[in-house]
Amino acid sequence: MQAEREELKRLAGEAGFDLAGVARAGALSEAHDRLLEWLGRGYSAEMAWMAREPEKRSDPRLLFPGAKTVLSVALNYYTPHEHQDTKEAGKISRYAWGDDYHEVLKARLFDLLDRINAAYPGADGKVCVDTAPILEKAWAAAAGLGWIGKHTNVITREMGSWVFLGELILDVEADSYDESAEDHCGTCTACIEACPTGAITEPYVVDSNRCISYATIEHRGEELPEAVAGRLEGWLYGCDICQDVCPWNRFEQPTAENRFEPRKNETSLPFNEILAMTPESYAARFRGSAIKRAKLPGLMRNAKQLIEDERRNESE
Repeated sequence: MQAEREELKRLAGEAGFDLAGVARAGALSEAHDRLLEWLGRGYSAEMAWMAREPEKRSDPRLLFPGAKTVLSVALNYYTPHEHQDTKEAGKISRYAWGDDYHEVLKARLFDLLDRINAAYPGADGKVCVDTAPILEKAWAAAAGLGWIGKHTNVITREMGSWVFLGELILDVEADSYDESAEDHCGTCTACIEACPTGAITEPYVVDSNRCISYATIEHRGEELPEAVAGRLEGWLYGCDICQDVCPWNRFEQPTAENRFEPRKNETSLPFNEILAMTPESYAARFRGSAIKRAKLPGLMRNAKQLIEDERRNESE
Protein backbone atom coordinates (compact mmCIF):
# COMPACT_ATOMS: atom_id res chain seq x y z
CA MET A 1 0.00 0.00 0.00
CA GLN A 2 1.20 3.49 -0.85
CA ALA A 3 -0.21 6.77 0.43
CA GLU A 4 -0.09 10.07 -1.42
CA ARG A 5 2.04 12.64 0.34
CA GLU A 6 -0.28 15.54 -0.45
CA GLU A 7 -3.30 13.52 0.64
CA LEU A 8 -1.70 12.84 4.02
CA LYS A 9 -1.01 16.54 4.45
CA ARG A 10 -4.55 17.43 3.36
CA LEU A 11 -5.98 15.05 5.93
CA ALA A 12 -3.77 16.65 8.57
CA GLY A 13 -5.28 20.00 7.70
CA GLU A 14 -8.77 18.55 8.00
CA ALA A 15 -7.85 17.26 11.46
CA GLY A 16 -7.05 20.83 12.47
CA PHE A 17 -3.27 21.06 12.14
CA ASP A 18 -1.67 24.20 10.76
CA LEU A 19 1.34 22.53 9.13
CA ALA A 20 2.20 18.99 8.09
CA GLY A 21 5.18 17.31 6.47
CA VAL A 22 6.11 13.79 5.43
CA ALA A 23 9.48 12.11 6.04
CA ARG A 24 10.74 8.59 5.39
CA ALA A 25 11.02 6.58 8.61
CA GLY A 26 14.63 5.66 9.33
CA ALA A 27 17.55 6.47 11.58
CA LEU A 28 18.41 10.16 12.00
CA SER A 29 22.10 9.57 12.55
CA GLU A 30 23.15 13.22 12.94
CA ALA A 31 20.38 13.93 15.44
CA HIS A 32 21.30 10.77 17.32
CA ASP A 33 24.95 11.82 17.52
CA ARG A 34 23.98 15.31 18.76
CA LEU A 35 21.77 13.76 21.42
CA LEU A 36 24.60 11.54 22.67
CA GLU A 37 27.01 14.50 22.78
CA TRP A 38 24.45 16.61 24.67
CA LEU A 39 23.87 13.81 27.17
CA GLY A 40 27.62 13.29 27.53
CA ARG A 41 28.05 16.92 28.56
CA GLY A 42 25.53 16.46 31.36
CA TYR A 43 23.22 19.04 29.77
CA SER A 44 20.12 16.93 30.42
CA ALA A 45 20.45 17.76 34.15
CA GLU A 46 18.00 15.59 36.14
CA MET A 47 15.98 14.50 33.10
CA ALA A 48 17.16 10.90 33.29
CA TRP A 49 14.51 9.75 30.82
CA MET A 50 16.37 11.53 28.03
CA ALA A 51 19.19 8.99 28.34
CA ARG A 52 16.90 5.98 28.06
CA GLU A 53 16.91 4.20 24.69
CA PRO A 54 18.51 7.01 22.66
CA GLU A 55 18.49 4.82 19.54
CA LYS A 56 14.71 4.56 19.72
CA ARG A 57 14.40 8.36 19.87
CA SER A 58 16.12 8.77 16.52
CA ASP A 59 14.74 5.70 14.74
CA PRO A 60 10.92 5.33 14.79
CA ARG A 61 11.22 1.79 13.40
CA LEU A 62 12.38 0.77 16.88
CA LEU A 63 9.42 2.55 18.44
CA PHE A 64 6.83 1.23 16.00
CA PRO A 65 7.87 -1.93 14.12
CA GLY A 66 6.92 -1.71 10.47
CA ALA A 67 7.23 2.08 10.40
CA LYS A 68 7.76 3.47 6.91
CA THR A 69 6.60 7.10 7.14
CA VAL A 70 6.65 9.85 9.75
CA LEU A 71 3.88 12.41 9.34
CA SER A 72 4.94 15.45 11.38
CA VAL A 73 2.41 18.12 12.31
CA ALA A 74 2.45 21.54 13.94
CA LEU A 75 -0.30 23.41 15.75
CA ASN A 76 -0.07 27.15 16.36
CA TYR A 77 -0.64 28.15 19.99
CA TYR A 78 0.01 31.90 19.87
CA THR A 79 -2.63 34.12 21.47
CA PRO A 80 -2.27 37.94 21.35
CA HIS A 81 -2.00 38.60 25.09
CA GLU A 82 0.74 40.09 27.24
CA HIS A 83 2.01 39.26 30.70
CA GLN A 84 0.56 41.22 33.58
CA ASP A 85 2.96 43.93 34.72
CA THR A 86 2.90 43.41 38.47
CA LYS A 87 5.36 42.62 41.24
CA GLU A 88 2.81 40.46 43.04
CA ALA A 89 2.65 37.73 40.38
CA GLY A 90 5.00 35.54 38.36
CA LYS A 91 4.93 35.06 34.60
CA ILE A 92 3.71 31.83 32.99
CA SER A 93 5.25 30.55 29.76
CA ARG A 94 2.87 31.12 26.87
CA TYR A 95 2.55 27.42 26.06
CA ALA A 96 0.91 26.80 29.46
CA TRP A 97 -1.67 29.60 29.41
CA GLY A 98 -4.48 27.37 28.16
CA ASP A 99 -5.39 23.70 28.33
CA ASP A 100 -2.71 21.01 28.35
CA TYR A 101 -1.47 20.75 24.78
CA HIS A 102 -0.78 17.03 25.16
CA GLU A 103 -4.50 16.32 25.32
CA VAL A 104 -5.36 18.71 22.49
CA LEU A 105 -2.72 17.28 20.13
CA LYS A 106 -3.41 13.66 21.01
CA ALA A 107 -7.10 14.04 20.24
CA ARG A 108 -6.32 15.59 16.85
CA LEU A 109 -3.67 12.97 16.04
CA PHE A 110 -6.06 10.11 16.77
CA ASP A 111 -8.64 11.86 14.59
CA LEU A 112 -6.01 12.12 11.86
CA LEU A 113 -5.21 8.42 12.19
CA ASP A 114 -8.91 7.62 11.77
CA ARG A 115 -9.04 9.76 8.63
CA ILE A 116 -5.99 7.98 7.20
CA ASN A 117 -7.53 4.60 7.99
CA ALA A 118 -10.66 5.63 6.10
CA ALA A 119 -8.62 6.77 3.10
CA TYR A 120 -6.20 3.82 3.22
CA PRO A 121 -7.95 0.81 4.81
CA GLY A 122 -5.57 -1.38 6.76
CA ALA A 123 -3.09 1.43 7.47
CA ASP A 124 -1.90 1.59 11.06
CA GLY A 125 0.05 4.13 13.00
CA LYS A 126 1.37 5.30 16.36
CA VAL A 127 0.48 8.68 17.85
CA CYS A 128 3.36 10.62 19.43
CA VAL A 129 3.45 13.88 21.33
CA ASP A 130 6.50 14.92 23.36
CA THR A 131 5.97 12.27 26.04
CA ALA A 132 6.93 9.55 23.53
CA PRO A 133 10.63 8.69 23.05
CA ILE A 134 11.04 10.47 19.73
CA LEU A 135 13.14 13.44 18.61
CA GLU A 136 10.14 15.48 17.55
CA LYS A 137 12.12 18.60 16.64
CA ALA A 138 14.48 16.63 14.43
CA TRP A 139 11.56 14.93 12.70
CA ALA A 140 9.77 18.23 12.20
CA ALA A 141 12.90 19.56 10.48
CA ALA A 142 13.28 16.37 8.43
CA ALA A 143 9.67 16.72 7.26
CA GLY A 144 10.23 20.33 6.22
CA LEU A 145 8.01 22.02 8.82
CA GLY A 146 10.81 24.29 9.96
CA TRP A 147 14.37 24.30 11.22
CA ILE A 148 15.82 23.95 14.69
CA GLY A 149 16.88 27.43 15.72
CA LYS A 150 19.90 28.43 17.77
CA HIS A 151 17.65 28.34 20.86
CA THR A 152 16.81 24.70 19.91
CA ASN A 153 13.14 25.41 19.25
CA VAL A 154 11.66 24.66 15.83
CA ILE A 155 11.07 27.82 13.79
CA THR A 156 8.57 27.83 10.95
CA ARG A 157 8.58 30.40 8.19
CA GLU A 158 4.80 30.73 8.44
CA MET A 159 4.25 31.20 12.19
CA GLY A 160 7.61 31.50 13.89
CA SER A 161 8.25 29.19 16.83
CA TRP A 162 4.92 29.36 18.68
CA VAL A 163 3.91 25.84 17.60
CA PHE A 164 3.29 22.51 19.27
CA LEU A 165 4.66 19.46 17.48
CA GLY A 166 3.31 15.95 17.05
CA GLU A 167 4.01 12.87 14.95
CA LEU A 168 2.06 10.03 13.43
CA ILE A 169 4.30 7.08 12.64
CA LEU A 170 2.70 5.10 9.81
CA ASP A 171 3.27 1.62 8.41
CA VAL A 172 2.60 2.73 4.84
CA GLU A 173 5.00 4.19 2.28
CA ALA A 174 4.35 7.63 0.85
CA ASP A 175 4.56 8.24 -2.89
CA SER A 176 7.12 10.96 -2.16
CA TYR A 177 8.66 12.75 0.79
CA ASP A 178 9.23 16.38 1.74
CA GLU A 179 12.70 17.87 1.74
CA SER A 180 14.23 18.78 5.07
CA ALA A 181 14.01 22.43 6.08
CA GLU A 182 16.86 24.86 5.54
CA ASP A 183 18.29 26.82 8.45
CA HIS A 184 17.35 30.51 8.24
CA CYS A 185 18.87 31.78 11.49
CA GLY A 186 21.81 33.24 9.58
CA THR A 187 24.14 35.33 11.70
CA CYS A 188 21.45 36.27 14.22
CA THR A 189 22.37 35.67 17.87
CA ALA A 190 19.44 37.47 19.53
CA CYS A 191 18.37 34.43 21.57
CA ILE A 192 21.89 33.72 22.80
CA GLU A 193 22.44 37.31 23.88
CA ALA A 194 19.05 37.63 25.58
CA CYS A 195 19.28 34.53 27.80
CA PRO A 196 19.89 35.89 31.33
CA THR A 197 21.59 32.72 32.57
CA GLY A 198 23.72 31.90 29.52
CA ALA A 199 21.85 28.62 29.04
CA ILE A 200 22.45 28.69 25.27
CA THR A 201 26.10 27.81 25.62
CA GLU A 202 26.67 27.90 21.87
CA PRO A 203 24.39 28.01 18.82
CA TYR A 204 21.95 25.09 18.87
CA VAL A 205 23.03 23.88 22.33
CA VAL A 206 21.14 24.46 25.60
CA ASP A 207 22.47 23.49 29.02
CA SER A 208 19.39 22.52 31.03
CA ASN A 209 21.31 23.14 34.26
CA ARG A 210 21.24 26.86 33.41
CA CYS A 211 17.80 27.03 31.77
CA ILE A 212 15.02 28.94 33.55
CA SER A 213 12.37 26.81 31.89
CA TYR A 214 13.96 23.57 33.07
CA ALA A 215 14.61 24.91 36.58
CA THR A 216 11.07 26.17 37.18
CA ILE A 217 9.30 23.13 35.70
CA GLU A 218 11.42 19.98 35.84
CA HIS A 219 13.88 20.59 38.70
CA ARG A 220 12.64 18.93 41.89
CA GLY A 221 15.10 20.33 44.46
CA GLU A 222 14.09 22.48 47.40
CA GLU A 223 16.30 25.22 45.98
CA LEU A 224 16.66 26.39 42.39
CA PRO A 225 19.99 25.69 40.64
CA GLU A 226 22.63 28.27 41.55
CA ALA A 227 22.98 29.36 37.92
CA VAL A 228 19.27 30.25 37.83
CA ALA A 229 18.35 31.46 41.32
CA GLY A 230 18.20 35.24 41.40
CA ARG A 231 18.05 35.48 37.60
CA LEU A 232 14.45 34.46 36.92
CA GLU A 233 13.44 37.89 35.58
CA GLY A 234 9.90 37.36 36.84
CA TRP A 235 9.34 33.86 35.44
CA LEU A 236 7.35 31.58 37.73
CA TYR A 237 6.72 28.73 35.31
CA GLY A 238 8.82 28.28 32.19
CA CYS A 239 10.47 31.03 30.16
CA ASP A 240 9.84 32.56 26.72
CA ILE A 241 12.74 35.00 26.47
CA CYS A 242 14.56 33.27 23.62
CA GLN A 243 11.34 33.07 21.61
CA ASP A 244 10.19 36.59 22.47
CA VAL A 245 13.36 38.08 20.95
CA CYS A 246 13.43 35.85 17.85
CA PRO A 247 12.93 37.97 14.69
CA TRP A 248 11.01 35.14 13.03
CA ASN A 249 8.24 35.54 15.58
CA ARG A 250 7.16 38.73 13.87
CA PHE A 251 5.21 36.32 11.67
CA GLU A 252 3.17 35.15 14.65
CA GLN A 253 -0.57 34.93 14.12
CA PRO A 254 -3.43 34.13 16.50
CA THR A 255 -4.33 30.47 16.86
CA ALA A 256 -7.78 29.22 15.90
CA GLU A 257 -7.78 26.88 18.93
CA ASN A 258 -9.76 28.48 21.76
CA ARG A 259 -8.38 26.00 24.29
CA PHE A 260 -5.02 27.77 24.12
CA GLU A 261 -6.54 31.05 25.38
CA PRO A 262 -5.35 31.95 28.91
CA ARG A 263 -7.38 30.25 31.61
CA LYS A 264 -9.18 32.81 33.79
CA ASN A 265 -7.55 35.41 31.50
CA GLU A 266 -4.33 34.91 33.49
CA THR A 267 -0.88 35.07 31.96
CA SER A 268 0.71 35.37 35.41
CA LEU A 269 -0.11 33.84 38.79
CA PRO A 270 -0.33 35.78 42.09
CA PHE A 271 2.21 34.69 44.68
CA ASN A 272 -0.23 34.85 47.57
CA GLU A 273 -2.59 32.47 45.76
CA ILE A 274 0.18 29.94 45.17
CA LEU A 275 1.55 30.07 48.71
CA ALA A 276 -1.94 29.52 50.13
CA MET A 277 -2.62 26.42 48.04
CA THR A 278 -3.13 22.96 49.45
CA PRO A 279 -2.47 19.80 47.42
CA GLU A 280 -6.22 19.54 46.89
CA SER A 281 -6.72 23.13 45.74
CA TYR A 282 -3.62 22.87 43.54
CA ALA A 283 -4.96 19.74 41.84
CA ALA A 284 -8.34 21.37 41.27
CA ARG A 285 -6.87 24.67 40.04
CA PHE A 286 -4.55 23.11 37.45
CA ARG A 287 -6.52 20.07 36.36
CA GLY A 288 -6.15 19.83 32.59
CA SER A 289 -3.29 22.37 32.57
CA ALA A 290 0.38 21.85 31.70
CA ILE A 291 1.27 23.80 34.87
CA LYS A 292 0.62 20.69 36.95
CA ARG A 293 3.97 19.44 35.61
CA ALA A 294 5.82 21.65 38.11
CA LYS A 295 4.10 20.13 41.19
CA LEU A 296 2.98 22.30 44.10
CA PRO A 297 6.32 22.26 46.01
CA GLY A 298 8.12 23.45 42.87
CA LEU A 299 5.63 26.22 42.18
CA MET A 300 5.85 27.41 45.80
CA ARG A 301 9.66 27.32 45.64
CA ASN A 302 9.61 29.44 42.48
CA ALA A 303 7.21 31.95 44.04
CA LYS A 304 9.36 32.30 47.15
CA GLN A 305 12.44 32.86 45.00
CA LEU A 306 10.71 35.60 43.01
CA ILE A 307 9.54 37.30 46.22
CA GLU A 308 13.09 37.16 47.56
CA ASP A 309 14.45 38.56 44.29
CA GLU A 310 12.02 41.49 44.44
CA ARG A 311 12.93 42.30 48.05
CA ARG A 312 16.63 42.21 47.20
CA ASN A 313 16.11 44.51 44.21
CA GLU A 314 14.21 47.00 46.36
CA SER A 315 16.97 47.08 48.97
CA GLU A 316 19.76 47.69 46.45
